[in-house]
Amino acid sequence: MRSLTFFALAIFLLACGSDNLPPSADDAPPETEAVSPHQSRIEAATARLKASPEGELVLQAIDAHGGLERWYAQSPLYYHFNYQPLDGGTARNTFIVNDYLRSRSHHYLATDTTQQFGFDGREAWSTTGDKIGGMNPRFWSLTPYYFVGLPFVLADAGINFSSLPETEMNGNIYKLVKVTYDTGTGDAPDDYYVLYLNQRTGQLDALRYIVSYPAYFPDGGHLPEKLMQITGKTEVDGILLPTGYATSWWNDGVPSETITEITVADYAFMPEMEPAAFAMPDGAKVFREETK
Repeated sequence: MRSLTFFALAIFLLACGSDNLPPSADDAPPETEAVSPHQSRIEAATARLKASPEGELVLQAIDAHGGLERWYAQSPLYYHFNYQPLDGGTARNTFIVNDYLRSRSHHYLATDTTQQFGFDGREAWSTTGDKIGGMNPRFWSLTPYYFVGLPFVLADAGINFSSLPETEMNGNIYKLVKVTYDTGTGDAPDDYYVLYLNQRTGQLDALRYIVSYPAYFPDGGHLPEKLMQITGKTEVDGILLPTGYATSWWNDGVPSETITEITVADYAFMPEMEPAAFAMPDGAKVFREETK
């Protein structure tokens, strides 16, 4: 196990219990060629991505970041996501565990871990039933994971790809792939992303995106486009993950000064974690959008 913060280790032990700790090497059974329990999911995703040249580029990026087999095998993922706006917006600083196979999450406010919120696969909840630290539980429960999980999250159904002209940035040439969503996919199907795929490494180095969350834009529309550049990466159990982002407004092809700095730290995959870790805790309340 990698070195974790005390908090991450505590979550792991409480969620798993001593009976579920990994066996020692001496107890390991002889190696056999096993079929991944996620094989059908991997095959379906691969077929979808290979259906278009742009999808092929996304699949290449997924492979460059570690591949779907490693990604699906190691959920849930723990990390510390610290979003700090430089323009007076709401800071969002939480310890997060994401069960990304089932779209579940549990956030702990970094400054007060008794304050929690999450999504149990059906309902968003919080310890108060309202915002926590200014964060809307329905909107923010899975938002950090979606950025951290790129490009893997693009293997899901209901996603469309198209190409944009290649571009140069920071001395590198990038293939650009635009990502859109079928109607009814997720909470904000009108969102889009533009991926910057490094022509030399195949990796995702940056993206442009909009926010069109309907509760914030009930009459349609969205925030102006932003550019998010990945400022560092780290490899965790064979998966390449971002360690930070710098975000700017994108104005007619020109980025503004940085408006948000994000750091992501203390990653740990926790496949032994019990499902109960994602249940709404006793005393917590379902978050209703009208309370935002």
